[in-house]
Amino acid sequence: MWVSLLQRQRPRSGSSPAGGRAAAPPPAPARRAAPVRAAAAATASAAAPKRADAAELAAEVERLKAENEALRVALAGYQKCPPAEVTVATAAAAAAEVAASPAAAPATAADIVTQLEAGIKWPSPQEGNFWERPPREAPMPLGPPTPAGGATRDPRSFHVVHITAEMAPHAKVGGLGDVVTGLARACLGRGHNVEIMLPYYECLPQDAIEDLRLEREFDCPKGTTFDGQFTLGSLRTQVYTGKIEGCPVLLVRPEWGQTNLFRGGRIYGGVYNEAEAYLYFSRACLEYLRQSGRQPDVVHVHEWQAAAVPMLFWDAPVRFSDDMPRTKIVMTIHNMDSSGECRQDEFGATGVSGELFSTIDKALDERTIGHNPERLCLLKGGMVYSNAVTTVSPNYAAETLHGGAAGWLKSTLALPGVAVKYSGVLNGIDTTFWDPAIDPHLPACYTPQQQEGKALCKRFLQQGLGMTVDPKKPLVAVISRLVPQKGIHLIEHAVQRTVELGGQVVVLGTGHADGGLRGLAGGAFREHPDVQMRFMYSEELAHQIYAAADVLLVPSMFEPCGLTQMIALRYGTVPVVRSTGGLADTVKDVDTHQGSEEANGYVFDGIDANSLNSALDRALNAFKERPEWWAQLRGRIMQDAMRFSWNTTAGSYVQLYQNVTSL
Repeated sequence: MWVSLLQRQRPRSGSSPAGGRAAAPPPAPARRAAPVRAAAAATASAAAPKRADAAELAAEVERLKAENEALRVALAGYQKCPPAEVTVATAAAAAAEVAASPAAAPATAADIVTQLEAGIKWPSPQEGNFWERPPREAPMPLGPPTPAGGATRDPRSFHVVHITAEMAPHAKVGGLGDVVTGLARACLGRGHNVEIMLPYYECLPQDAIEDLRLEREFDCPKGTTFDGQFTLGSLRTQVYTGKIEGCPVLLVRPEWGQTNLFRGGRIYGGVYNEAEAYLYFSRACLEYLRQSGRQPDVVHVHEWQAAAVPMLFWDAPVRFSDDMPRTKIVMTIHNMDSSGECRQDEFGATGVSGELFSTIDKALDERTIGHNPERLCLLKGGMVYSNAVTTVSPNYAAETLHGGAAGWLKSTLALPGVAVKYSGVLNGIDTTFWDPAIDPHLPACYTPQQQEGKALCKRFLQQGLGMTVDPKKPLVAVISRLVPQKGIHLIEHAVQRTVELGGQVVVLGTGHADGGLRGLAGGAFREHPDVQMRFMYSEELAHQIYAAADVLLVPSMFEPCGLTQMIALRYGTVPVVRSTGGLADTVKDVDTHQGSEEANGYVFDGIDANSLNSALDRALNAFKERPEWWAQLRGRIMQDAMRFSWNTTAGSYVQLYQNVTSL
């Protein structure tokens, strides 16, 4: 085992460590031990009474032990770069080299734990934000990344331009940012030409953008309406090019000497009018595409913030569709709850009067008919004008069409011209970024076949948060925005119920509805050894919680797709979810679907505490009473989670692009 670990860290043949000579191959004790044992066996059978031979054998064993210990020490100091510099990419590269190296001698579970534990920098509650520093003092024993299959190359390459308000990781507030980055990277990997158009937020870190440069500057039409009179003006606009997470980006920035749009320390919630900002952004994106001579096959717009793009593309007095005759528009709705209401005069920020779209068959908000003034709904306009409309899971699509998930927009979805072009495509996750075998944020890595590292991750988190360190206590995690949609009342109940059943709870998240949880954290569970809540968000801590937890709770009232349950499955953390939207598409109850390979969690239907108990109690009891079965379930769901990779989802979108461009 130590041989394989050294092979992961030492330079390739012909290379040398920085500042030193070429390293000589280290000795291989695992390979030498076999002939030594064989020789010892032959000697013992030929001359068993000879104490000299026995003493020689004992000395050889002791020498091998000392050599093995020396290798352990060498491994701890072998890697020259500090652990903080390890990234998913470098971890994956190192792991791939291990996978190609000769097999090492089998190791016992105890050996694996010992090897994984060496070098962990154990935290303490007094340390503070332990998740912000590297979790190890010595190199991490990495395993090979989970095989993802061969790279898919599509026979036809599409030029796709995404227009979005968010992009992970630096312009991310929710799942929208993850989706845009994940889908773009997957399509790039399949051979497509992909660009992402994003506002150049003032809070966007410049050092996170590779090859940043100003590409174009122009006057973008922008109108205002005063006392019923529409006046057309312009706003000086710059477009910068660069790369974020390997994806080509086009960053749109207004001249900040003229406006405060997109200024401030946060993606949303600045001092500017968001409707005005994203309406201007929509027009600026189209102006740039036309002026740069781009002819994308597909412009893929996301959410209400970009919904004015299809409206302007097909129906503005300046016919963008004439300048880009082969381009089609696809719109993805990530959450019907945000529909993008705006006044007609606000729509003038696009440079086009809102009166053009203020009819029922276009973008008029039917709820305001007869009001003064009547309003527009951008999401409705996007549905009407796009060539294809998707949402982020098949079940959520059905709930919006046939249930109440779309609210008043259900009537728009029911229009024959809209229903025929509407579908649900399940989101995915980046299975390289989220891979417990190579995750550099973890104190110990693990795989479906070797799960020992997960127990060390649990101990690491318990110790760092000041909780009772006990592997037999089921650890329930909540990683979520703390808003009513996420079932806040059920999360509050689950904290108390889990403790009643002898478990532990960790909550990570924030939101405007977190008051009840803050009350519990500062009251009944203040300094409680089995409850910890962090009202914040940290990517590093999220990784450590996913790896440490036994159960992830997602009791959403509605959930268009949800990514947390997919990530939990990838980390061998069993989800307990309410059956709604994408949660119903991705989690199947282990008791209802006994014997099925899809059975991967615990599911409940109602919105009351007893309904939640019906699933949570079963999960905690199974963890405590059926440990072997639980370990098997954990390994199986980790392997099965690969079906939620972005490559699978990208294939569905490529097929959609194929269909829409052949119209």
